[in-house]
Parts: sequence; C-alpha cells; structure tokens
Amino acid sequence: MSNAGFRDSEAVFEFLLGFVNLEKGQATELKLDRMRNLALAMDSPELAYPSIHVAGSKGKGSVSMMISRILEASGWKVGLYTSPHILRWKERISLAGEEMPEALILEAAERVAALVDGKTPSDFEGNELPTYFELSTLLAFEAFRLAGCDIAVIETGLGGRFDSTNIVEPLVSVITPIELEHTEWLGDTVAKIAFEKAGIIKAGKPVAIANQVPEADQVFARIAAERGSSLHRFGDCLRVLSVELSRSGTTACLEAFGCPWLGERSYTTPLIGEVQAANMGLALLATSLALEGLGERALEDTAARKGLAKARLPARFELLCESPPLVVDGAHTPVSVGHGLAAFTKLFPGPAILLFACAKDKKHGQMARILAPHFRDIVITTPGTFKQSDPAEVYQSFRVEEPATRLVTDTSGAFAECLALSRERKLPLFVTGSFYLAAEVMRAFSGRE
Repeated sequence: MSNAGFRDSEAVFEFLLGFVNLEKGQATELKLDRMRNLALAMDSPELAYPSIHVAGSKGKGSVSMMISRILEASGWKVGLYTSPHILRWKERISLAGEEMPEALILEAAERVAALVDGKTPSDFEGNELPTYFELSTLLAFEAFRLAGCDIAVIETGLGGRFDSTNIVEPLVSVITPIELEHTEWLGDTVAKIAFEKAGIIKAGKPVAIANQVPEADQVFARIAAERGSSLHRFGDCLRVLSVELSRSGTTACLEAFGCPWLGERSYTTPLIGEVQAANMGLALLATSLALEGLGERALEDTAARKGLAKARLPARFELLCESPPLVVDGAHTPVSVGHGLAAFTKLFPGPAILLFACAKDKKHGQMARILAPHFRDIVITTPGTFKQSDPAEVYQSFRVEEPATRLVTDTSGAFAECLALSRERKLPLFVTGSFYLAAEVMRAFSGRE
C-alpha cells in the first residue's frame, strides 16, 4: 500500500473499517499480544516520546483534552489520541486538539498498512485479524512520532488492562470516575470494571484518580500499592469550592491543599457542566505529576488558565445554536445523562423538547426515568446506523414515563421535526443518548445552516 492508495484521511478510515470491529461484535476477546507485536514491527512508536495515559467510565475525553491543552500552553508539542470521533475519523489523532497535518496521517497509514497488506488471520496472534481500534491506535502512535511530539496524551478506548493503548509506558496514569459500562466485556460490578481500568497503573509510576465510589477506590488503592505506584486522589489534593455555569462554559473555584500549589484559584473552560470542575482539577493534578516526572519546574498558573480556556470537544454538552437553544450531548449512561440534564435545566429552565436515541446495549429504562419528567415533547429515534439499536423498545421505556412520547425512526426526519417544533414554539431542544445520534444531528444541522 502506497501513499497513492490513500487519497485522504477519510480513505484511511474506510481502509481501517475493513478490519475486525469490537463495536460491531466481531472481535472474540480482548488481548494485547497482537498489539505489542504490531508495535514491535514498527520499532515501538509509542515509546518515542513520554506519555500520559487516561482511563475511566466518564470524562476521560474532557480530561485528556484539558491535559493536552495545558501542556501545549506550557510550551510542549503534544499528541492527543481520543475516541470516539464525531464528524471525522481524523478527530481522534490531533496535536492538542488542533488538526494533524494530512501528510503525516497518510505517511503513518502507509506504514501501518504495510504490516497487514495481503495478510490473513493466521498471520496474526490469536488467528484473528487486527482490530479497527488496534490499527487506529498504532497509526496514532506513529503519527505522533512523525510529527516530532514532545509528549502524548492517550485516552483508552475500552477498559484499560487489555485496551490497545495499554502498551504505553506513561509518566502518569489517570483514572476518571467509574460506573457500570460495557459490562459484557468489563464485568458486571463496579469493582470488576475498576480492576480492568486499573490495568493502566504501571509499576513505580504515579496514578491520579478522580473521586470514586468506595468499591472502585478500594481496587485502585490495592493495585497501586501492589505496583509501588503513588496514589493521588483528587479529594486528597483538591476540592471544588464553587461552580458557575454559563452558555459559554464553566468556571470553578478550586482549593488545593496537597498539590505543588496551595490556596484558592479560579479556572474557566468552554466545556459546560458541573462535572467539568472536577475534570479541570484532575487534569491540573495529572499535568503537575507529569511535569514532575519529566524533571520540569512546577506547572505555571498562566499556562494552566490558558490551556483550560482552549479545551473544547465536540458533542460534550455542545451548544450549537443560541436562539432557540440547541444542545447536543453524547451522554449515553444514566449517570452521564443525569449530568447533562442538570446542566440543561440550569441553563434553560422551563418547557423544552427532547430528541433521544441510544444503542441496544444501553440502559434506556433508567435514562427514561431520569429524562422524561423534564420535557414537554419527547421524540425517540435511531442513533444512526453504526451500532445495533431498537428504537421501538426505547420508545416503550419512555412511554411508560411520558405517554405522549413519539417514535420517528428516521433520524434526519426526527431531527427536522424537533428543530421545526423548537423554532415554532421558541423552546430549547436537547439531543442526547448517543455519540452516533450527536454526529447525525451535527451533520444535519451544519447542512441546514
């Protein structure tokens, strides 16, 4: 495969989609041997620069983006690997959120393609082709090496212990809050899921963790002790004194008492939601530990403020339109939709419209109980075509809570109907339940505008 074979990064995406995909239920098990062998065949690009590794159930994308922006503001060239993407696959591989040059993506893709071109499952560990995520991750590692990154911030895709990203040797590991998710792969209790996430904790390297439920905290404390890793809890180092939300972002006053800096300081991010206050604090803590590991001076407050002020991510409670308000949020678990709802009702009190869809494996009954009482009009639809879904079943869950709920299975038609109703009645519209739904709506909205 030569560069001429990839006309652009979207062609690379199409190439990668031809491989085994865990999200579509094609992969048989999670493992790392194949990923390690692929990386070794490329001379271990993930070891060409120091890294920070981020896992967790919720908020890991926001925290990863914040860390990368703070490091960038501190003068570093930073690679950032996140998932999922919303509008373009290339969003996953960036320079602290800024677009990676297309030429570097294509060069990295050529090198990755050379490893798998003409191969069959029997040529790989486990007699299974590499997965879409393994190859995407390897491509990101190589792109960061080609770009000459000083450091990379790597977000896990699923779990931690057997996630394809877990071949890095990070300066610091970071774990955001844990909740029940992907139970078919990670286990059916919070403790089991925490054990999988704790797989990113490396011997002798510090780990920064968000405030956790006791079952998760106990797992992290035990594994950190077993591996000789210093454990830095958000609550032991920082606390949130106040949070203010606006349509332009979140401002939080944080008090630090166990960090390199002490006292009260206020920070602002364009990301909206009370949870972003703790995310900012965790990002500051993790970045300070990373700089310490690099032998650098303490994190400068100016860089911290500047970096957090540039931290943006699509479809994380994103206000697409002000009048009437249109908010798109990729939240897809009961806890996360609860956070999104809290921000929405605080910023837009009163009657509103809900457009909801989720994948088949999500807890739509619980999300219906959380969301339904707060909306005058509710429309259930399909979250795109990438993942399996059952809109009729979701519709029944919402009808139990709100009998007037409507089902419009065509996603574009459902959005058009909700948008027209929002504009006619001058009511806010909240779109949530799935990143795939968020992507469909954002594409449709940009096309209309």
